[in-house]
Amino acid sequence: MTRLPVVPSKQLGQHFLVDENILGVIGRLAHLGPEDVVLEVGPGLGVLTAFLADHVALVHAVELDASLEAHLRDRLGARENVRLVVGDALRIDLSALRPEPTKLVSNLPYNVATPLVVECLERLATVQHFCVMVQREVADRFFASPGTKAYGAVSVLVQLQAERTGFHPVSRTVFRPRPRVESALVAFRRLDPPPGYQRVKRLVEAGFAHRRKTLPNSLELAGLVPRARAVEALAEFGLPAATRAESLAPAELVRLADLLA
Repeated sequence: MTRLPVVPSKQLGQHFLVDENILGVIGRLAHLGPEDVVLEVGPGLGVLTAFLADHVALVHAVELDASLEAHLRDRLGARENVRLVVGDALRIDLSALRPEPTKLVSNLPYNVATPLVVECLERLATVQHFCVMVQREVADRFFASPGTKAYGAVSVLVQLQAERTGFHPVSRTVFRPRPRVESALVAFRRLDPPPGYQRVKRLVEAGFAHRRKTLPNSLELAGLVPRARAVEALAEFGLPAATRAESLAPAELVRLADLLA
């Protein structure tokens, strides 16, 4: 087994992409083109970064682990179309990157995958296409159906702003060290969010905050609306007071937020 050039950090949950055979799948799902400006978060050892640089106009590679900087610069060599940024992608103002990224293509660190995708959907409007490698359960959660165990607030917020365009299970063997969980590539493209998205977001987060409670009770607990008002709004849809947030589709939650407003 080939020795890694750096020691993976358990604290950062690092699982480096080492198998280049998966790169062609990423390229197809991401629909890479020579005009693309790609944001990559968590370049790790630079395997995906080098591939992206060979296929697109420019790559913004954001890496949290400063100890990887020397290896990355050595791996990427003289490529002038890679801009390496050392820092936390959740704290950096990604909207200040120039030229502005048009795609997010990444093997996302497990511990930031969900907040980063939601953040980019909400605050990085120039990114129109996403292709991310994440834990299988996270990939399933993004586009889960109402009433399923995986369906939650993140499912609603993602589906209100994007539609899935591709999915590919990924073997544990493409990473070093091998993770204990399954992974998957999921690709999706941006949609225009519904009017009043922030209002809908508040309702969704409140409604899913207490999964065992009914939607009216959850909304009252969050201080959003009185329980009686929520019960009344559900009745207008022909739904009982015992309705829970996870039984409603994203479009239904939008309608409910509009009515309560």
